[in-house]
Amino acid sequence: MDLLCTRPGCARLNPFPDLDNRNTLQTAQQKFCTHCRMPLILAGRYLPVKLLGQGGFGAAYLALDRFTPTMRFCVVKQFQPSGNLNQDQLNLALSLFEREATVLEKLGDRHEQIPDLYAYFPLIVENPRTGKEDQFFYLVQEFISGQDLEKTIEQQGPMSESQVRWVLTEMLGILAFVHGNGTIHRDIKPSNLIRDQEGKLFLLDFGAVKEVATGNLNPGSSTGIYSMGFAPPEQMAGGQVYPATDLYALAVTCLYLLTGKTAQDLYDAYHNQWNWRIPGLKVSDQLAQVLDRLLLPTPKDRYPSAEAVLAALNGTPSSPVATSKTPTKIQPQSSSPISAHPPAQPAAPGKIAQIVKNLPLIRALFQAALTGFTGVLLGVAALSLLPQPNIGIGLWGMLMGGLIFAQLKRWLEQTEMIILIAVCLGAFWGFPFLIRLSQLEGLVTALQLPPFAVVIILAFGGAIAVVAITSLFLLILRLLFGLLSRS
Repeated sequence: MDLLCTRPGCARLNPFPDLDNRNTLQTAQQKFCTHCRMPLILAGRYLPVKLLGQGGFGAAYLALDRFTPTMRFCVVKQFQPSGNLNQDQLNLALSLFEREATVLEKLGDRHEQIPDLYAYFPLIVENPRTGKEDQFFYLVQEFISGQDLEKTIEQQGPMSESQVRWVLTEMLGILAFVHGNGTIHRDIKPSNLIRDQEGKLFLLDFGAVKEVATGNLNPGSSTGIYSMGFAPPEQMAGGQVYPATDLYALAVTCLYLLTGKTAQDLYDAYHNQWNWRIPGLKVSDQLAQVLDRLLLPTPKDRYPSAEAVLAALNGTPSSPVATSKTPTKIQPQSSSPISAHPPAQPAAPGKIAQIVKNLPLIRALFQAALTGFTGVLLGVAALSLLPQPNIGIGLWGMLMGGLIFAQLKRWLEQTEMIILIAVCLGAFWGFPFLIRLSQLEGLVTALQLPPFAVVIILAFGGAIAVVAITSLFLLILRLLFGLLSRS
């Protein structure tokens, strides 16, 4: 097993073969980073294996809990403030980190759509460079295996109204509970909403929460921590925050889910208004009216609570409703297509056609072009390195299979593909033997170009061919499902 060092600036992956044995794993003594001597088994039980993400105030790691029967995964967050913070800013950042642990402990165990808190602890270790002691803070919470809604839109395109209503209804149920317990989340956005493998929606990242004393009419000022585009005017100005602050961000999130466009694309700063009704977007008047009211610039003009929004969605009078302290259980609408379990019968052609229609076409075609370009480069290298064509073609096939698999698993995004192409071209330029392909000699002679230039031309040809094939495939699918939907 490989353990990841959590010391800021190190991040070394340390192999420990003895931990591959379950019995050894549960009884092993502390392990240390081979580079900086940082303890690797946190609190004696949590084993970091992968970096999940890093932000302004911390880093999140995927870890194993070795003292559970199933060796369950969990998320370990480490307090890692970045930048040159003064003492007041550092104290504020640490208080927010501690507050996240407090809120998760208070809310997570009582609501099934908020991650549970497992542990919160400090770690004091010696700094090998300065000889002084460094103190780190860790928070361990439930790991939700799934995909956040931002990535869902990037992959599948905008959602239908019924899907967005399901998300909105689920989130209103969660926020009714959160607000009813004296807490304001303050960072509602698509990347903080994750749907697990069973189809349940979770609200994540309580690192910017604001706790409000019960009955306090002055909820307190914002700290300036928010996500640009989702935060309402009062939060961006550093003013007081309210339940309506979260509801505004939830409405902006719904706009992104409906259109696939960011707030910068939908908000007219010159006229200070939202222009989200883009051509081709079909939304019922009821949902449009609810979203419009949630997006009003003044908090008092929005719905006062999550329950009031639910009442408006259900068609009941939208009079102000007091925020309840009792968790509100919201069941998904039966018409919602978001489901963890596939239907017993084949999906209706109309639904499949909608998925095909909503595919982000430009993104898909650009990815196809990168795949075709890379495929030609890999083919030239494979056939040049191996003298027997059959073996070379076999190697190229395995490379292409691995390339496509890595893209399906999202290990290779467009940025990584461009980097891979650059590495291949650099290798061709530095090592000419990689393009000693006998089949190129005729082209080199005919075009009177060096082999490197000929390879680039062939790669562009491959990109164009794959784009053409992909376009034809998508066109056939759309025509096929169009005919099926009419029958």
